[in-house]
Amino acid sequence: MSKSQSERLESTARELVAPQKGILAADESTGTIGKRFATINVDSTPETRLAYREGMFSTEGLSEFVSGVILYDETLRQETSSGKTIPELLSERGMIPGIKVDTGAKELAFCPGEKVTEGLDGLRDRLVEYVGLGARFAKWRAVIAIGDGLPSDTCIDVNAHALARYAALCVENGLVPIVEPEVLMDGAHDIETCYEATVRTQRAVFAALAVQRVPLEQILLKPNMVLSGTDCREQASVHEVAVQTIRCLKNAVPASVPGIVFLSGGQSDELATAHLNEMNRIGGFPWELSFSYGRALQAPALKAWSGEQANMAAAQAALHKRSRLNGLARSGDYRDELEAA
Repeated sequence: MSKSQSERLESTARELVAPQKGILAADESTGTIGKRFATINVDSTPETRLAYREGMFSTEGLSEFVSGVILYDETLRQETSSGKTIPELLSERGMIPGIKVDTGAKELAFCPGEKVTEGLDGLRDRLVEYVGLGARFAKWRAVIAIGDGLPSDTCIDVNAHALARYAALCVENGLVPIVEPEVLMDGAHDIETCYEATVRTQRAVFAALAVQRVPLEQILLKPNMVLSGTDCREQASVHEVAVQTIRCLKNAVPASVPGIVFLSGGQSDELATAHLNEMNRIGGFPWELSFSYGRALQAPALKAWSGEQANMAAAQAALHKRSRLNGLARSGDYRDELEAA
C-alpha cells in the first residue's frame, strides 16, 4: 500500500470520529426496513425507501453532527429526484458515504444457537465496485450470543477471522473498515457476564486483525456497550454501564485505533445517548468515543414521516434533534432535560 493511501485512510477514519460527530447507520436490509415501514403502515418499495432516505439525508445542518452514513447496496446505487446519486448527495452535504458489505449472519455448523457472518466470497470485486460508486468506508457485523455455555470459542474465533479478512480486503482497496463484533443483549445475564463475553470477543478480534496485518490506525471499532441482558431482573445504572464498557475497552482495544463508534443494540433512544454521554463525561481513554446508531437516531423521524411527504420537515427535525443530542454526548454535555426542548 502506498504512503498516500495509508494517509488518506487514516484521515478518513479520523474524520468519521471528528468532535461532536458520529455515524448514521442507514444500512437496513430490504427485509429490515420493510418491518420498520410496517409499523407506520407504509409499503416498502424501492420508491418509498428512496423517498424516506433521500429526505433524511437532505436534513439541513445534519453534517454538524453526522460525519458519515452507512448505506445498503440498493441505496448506494439509487438516484435522487434531482438526478444525483445518493453518495453524491451525501458528499455535497458534507457527509462521507459508506457501505454495508456482509451478506448476513447464518447458522454456525455444530454450534447450536450461534451464527457466523457470511460474505467473503467475491468481496474483493464488490469492494472495487463500491469504491467506484463513491463509498469511502465499509461495515461488517458479527453477532455473538450469550447463553448456557455461549459464546463458544468456535463462534468467537470464526467471526473474528471473518472480520479480520474483511478488514484487510477493505484497506487493500482503499476503504476504511468498520469492524463490528456485536455481543447481543438478549437474555437474562447480568452485566458482568456481558463484560466477560465482550472482552473475550474483542481480544480475539484484535488478535485476528494482527494475523491479517491490518493497520489499526485505519480502522474503526463498532462494539456493543457492556449492558445487563434485556431479561435481567437487575438492570445496571447508566454510570455502571459506562464504567464497565470503558473497563472492557481498556482491556481489549489497542490505543492505536482512532475511534470507537458504538451500536445502540436495542437500547431506547434516550438511554443510548445517556450511556455515551456518561462515558465521555468520565473520560481517561485514548480513543474518540462516538456513535454509529441506526434505529436510535431514526425511530422518531420514521414515526414523524409516516410515509407522507408533507411530514418530511417534521421527520427531518426529529433526526436533527437526536443527532444533535448525540453530538453533545460526544463531549459529555448531554442532559436529560434537553429531551423536552
